[in-house]
Amino acid sequence: MKKNLKIGTALLAAALVLGAMTGCSGGDDSASTTAADSGSSAADASDSADSGSEAADSSSEAADSGDVAADVQAVIDAGVLKVGVKTDVPNFSLLNTETNEYEGYEVDLAYEMAGAIFGCTADEAKEKNLVEFTGVTAKTRGPLIENGELDMVIATFTINEERKELYNFTTPYYVDAVGLMVLNDSGINSINDLDGKVIGVAQGSNSEDSFKTYVAEAGIDVEPVFETFEGYPALATALSSGNIDVFSVDRAILSGYKDDTNKILDDRYAEQEYGAVTSLEDEGLTALAEEVVTGLIDSGALDEMQTEWGIK
Repeated sequence: MKKNLKIGTALLAAALVLGAMTGCSGGDDSASTTAADSGSSAADASDSADSGSEAADSSSEAADSGDVAADVQAVIDAGVLKVGVKTDVPNFSLLNTETNEYEGYEVDLAYEMAGAIFGCTADEAKEKNLVEFTGVTAKTRGPLIENGELDMVIATFTINEERKELYNFTTPYYVDAVGLMVLNDSGINSINDLDGKVIGVAQGSNSEDSFKTYVAEAGIDVEPVFETFEGYPALATALSSGNIDVFSVDRAILSGYKDDTNKILDDRYAEQEYGAVTSLEDEGLTALAEEVVTGLIDSGALDEMQTEWGIK
């Protein structure tokens, strides 16, 4: 499932020991949290107490001795894990406009990652603002990893062979399938009714390719028209206003836009596995992220998180 994984459990143990001396050791060592889409930011990380500086010195000494991978050490030195998440996927990652905070299953997973790096619990990582969130779309999430602006992306990022040539993925933390949403009064009851219909998909997604592959393999004789939109809210609006006939994306994402006026068809295809994404060069961070995901799976905590957010 992953490439270039050379660092295992020993790395995680070292990171946890080291982290205990850093981000979660003092009461004043808050890191800045930003919501890029909203343009807001939290308190400046420079307000950290003297104990935070001493911990940073200790972290550097540990890195010099080879106990911590350089890419993990870079996150520790920065005092914050930079993670790209969606802003518009209810239950997975949503920027709450009332609180100006991110919330959802993938947001909680980001705090689990930060806790492993800084040697504390996910709740403590949240309390101390140890994750700096950036809103991403299907179009922008890859480039932001490639150019180094983000340490990690946890944003309904589907694993496939082509993408594994560009990024490292963890073991899947969620498995879904592509679905189709229509208005209740559309007269559309299945994929067989979509000939000539307009299907809306998101920029950078694989929804169009998945549909075409599925109908070709299943021998379903339909030829819809596809229109691309920048984000899911735009797609939901286009559907409700009748500008498109179908809103197509992963079924879990569609469920966040379900209301009394629309329905999700029974048709499901192109299983989608979501993985946390890191750069191919960040072998240490990749190994740590993998340890976090597999640990949550083995302990049953990941199932509990999914149940909590109503996506299981």
